[in-house]
Amino acid sequence: IRPYPQELEQTIDVGGRNILLRPIRPEDEPAHRTFLASLQPEDVKYRFFSYRREFSADTVARWTQIDYDREMAFVAVSRSDKPETLGVVRAIADPDNVRAEFAIVVRSDLKGRGLGYALMAKMIGYLRGRGTRVLFGQVLAYNERMLMLARRLGFSVERSRDSEVYDVALALDDGRLLSGGQSA
Repeated sequence: IRPYPQELEQTIDVGGRNILLRPIRPEDEPAHRTFLASLQPEDVKYRFFSYRREFSADTVARWTQIDYDREMAFVAVSRSDKPETLGVVRAIADPDNVRAEFAIVVRSDLKGRGLGYALMAKMIGYLRGRGTRVLFGQVLAYNERMLMLARRLGFSVERSRDSEVYDVALALDDGRLLSGGQSA
């Protein structure tokens, strides 16, 4: 298992707030649990496609103890006396590193301030550097902010067979937009 990639840590400014973007670590589990509990029900539904009130200890541990070779999760952490998780983006690549599926969630009170964009840009840059060809995901049709963010980042956005979901995809190898997450 690849060791913690400290070289991927980056400090950014979001609305005058000093934030550290870094790979998730196993010791983030308590802060991650607190972060998940702080989300508004609507934001939980946007991320998980269902309302969930709690997440098991095993589930949260699995999300914080990752294999950096096959998946990556970047957390946004406040740089203050009491560090806290503000958002997370994760992507899991297929075994051949051709396609990676992403998911993102930002703390409810911080939406619309550029943190989601910063997290997605960090993940896109990371996956491009690893040679991943396509980043894709699904977005609920009424998650207008995420659909706008996907378009702003250059993702193709197409309604899926399920009318409540959009498929979004971004070609990472040459910047061309792809339909339905298919590679060129």
